[in-house]
Amino acid sequence: MFQKKKDAPAPLALEPLAAAPAPAPQVQAAPQAPPRPKPASLIAQGLTIRGDVSGDGELHLDCIVQGDIKVGKLVLGPNGRVEGSIAAQAVEIHGKVIGAVAARQVRLYGTAKVEGDIAHEQLAMESGADFQGRSVKFTRPTPQPAPAPAPAPVATAPAAYAPAVG
Repeated sequence: MFQKKKDAPAPLALEPLAAAPAPAPQVQAAPQAPPRPKPASLIAQGLTIRGDVSGDGELHLDCIVQGDIKVGKLVLGPNGRVEGSIAAQAVEIHGKVIGAVAARQVRLYGTAKVEGDIAHEQLAMESGADFQGRSVKFTRPTPQPAPAPAPAPVATAPAAYAPAVG
């Protein structure tokens, strides 16, 4: 019934490969990758900060801050509240601010409530945002070319006046 074949192939003999000389690693100056942006700092709901907050990175707040904030970018969450001034490059407000805001770009979302002046280059407001204060647009001063010197007035001799005889 079962018969074993006697013509089974012989096991393969493995021979080690001749060690080829490994190529010398080429040392190249690795191109500098652009610096990665710093991750945003997050302060969640349920905290109260009394005092100033400053830095140059991005800050996401969903808490209460009683003091001034000076950062690179601020995102104030819907549960966030700031009682003090804000200075940043960009500000996104979903919560409540009682104080002045100064930023190049300011965006007020539908849940935002701002009581204070906003100094900005760009201001965007969604419908539903509540803003009580002044909006002051500031622009960066552009370098003015030096005025050309005025040409020197040409001196002219007064015309001789001769009364008409007649």
